[in-house]
Amino acid sequence: MSDNPSAFPVSDIGVHGQFGMTLRDYFAGQALAAIITATLNTKDRDVTERTWAFGAYECADAMLAARTGGA
Repeated sequence: MSDNPSAFPVSDIGVHGQFGMTLRDYFAGQALAAIITATLNTKDRDVTERTWAFGAYECADAMLAARTGGA
């Protein structure tokens, strides 16, 4: 099993020619929504989009590690 498999695996890539987003990207997208919401509800509004993006991928990496027992 890959450490970062396809988020929505398919057996045939069909006309699109790609398998879509990875599980890491999917996890990051889910984490990003929570991170932005949490940040907007605090008094610390000095957070940039870059900070949000890096935080989301840090969460995604932790989730991938947890899947394989490496958390």
